[in-house]
Amino acid sequence: MHPFDWTILESTYMVRDPWQIIRADKCQLPNGRIIGPYYVLEYGTWVNVVALTKKREVILVRQYRHGIQRTILEIPGGAMDPEDTSPLTAARRELLEETGYTSDTLVETGRVCSNPANHNNFLHSFLATDVERVGEPQLDATEQIEVVLMPLEQAIELAKNSGLLQAMNVSSLFFALAQLGRLR
Repeated sequence: MHPFDWTILESTYMVRDPWQIIRADKCQLPNGRIIGPYYVLEYGTWVNVVALTKKREVILVRQYRHGIQRTILEIPGGAMDPEDTSPLTAARRELLEETGYTSDTLVETGRVCSNPANHNNFLHSFLATDVERVGEPQLDATEQIEVVLMPLEQAIELAKNSGLLQAMNVSSLFFALAQLGRLR
């Protein structure tokens, strides 16, 4: 335990449904001050996959995101399912389900928190190389996705010019570029 850590005195769940879990904590700070409610959003582990074809094209997915009420480009990814045995298993499944592509070469490139101030989960980023299309996407009932192939250089420019709006997609791309030796 670090001397800056807070002590949770009380926790109450405000919302518990398939889309959102919100917890309200009453906490004591190291200086003795009591604060609350302090809201925490609970999520499971997330995964993202930067997938490259043999032609160095990045596999992107275009889909609607209701928070910003826009259809945007993203890299494949999602939440671990209960049957996933590891983030790697989840990454393979998400890539195949969302795009119909797979690879024998998936490596974890980094791990981040989306917002450690009030989110409890981690995102695991992966790089898949030499991906090949092996079938059709197998989408969830709430998903409508268009698969887009984009040259890696164009995807980098897209991210540099705010064309990848999902912040964790940008961090996953950064990790992939580092793995590929593409950072200066």
